Amino acid sequence: MSANALKRIELEIPVAHDKELEAAKVAEQLAGEMQFASECVDEIKLALIEGIINAFEHSGSQIPKVHVEFVVHDGEIEVVVQDFGQGFDPSAKPSVRPLQKRGYGRLLIESLMDEVNYITGPQGTRLVMKKRLSRCA
Repeated sequence: MSANALKRIELEIPVAHDKELEAAKVAEQLAGEMQFASECVDEIKLALIEGIINAFEHSGSQIPKVHVEFVVHDGEIEVVVQDFGQGFDPSAKPSVRPLQKRGYGRLLIESLMDEVNYITGPQGTRLVMKKRLSRCA
């Protein structure tokens, strides 16, 4: 655990229907303990769910699981979603069309969280999302 981390929780989420909701419950509990406003708790949960679903659907992984990590720092929650797929080019903009029902996951994640970074390569993608309490109390 890094020096400034107050709490760390790690989960292995199997690629299966509605398993992302289990991780969202943990996010809700941690963000609630940190006293994030309910609207921000919902934003963290939605970004996490989108991140996990993207990993399930787009990683191309032969390993049927996603690693999720929550790190509570003083004034910030960091949520990490790690898949074990082929990676992607994060500089490529998602292609979405008006009236399209799918394909907004990355845009939604980036609009909901204060900081979003992708570390990606041939062994998988690590999505690192941060939400600051100072913006959500």
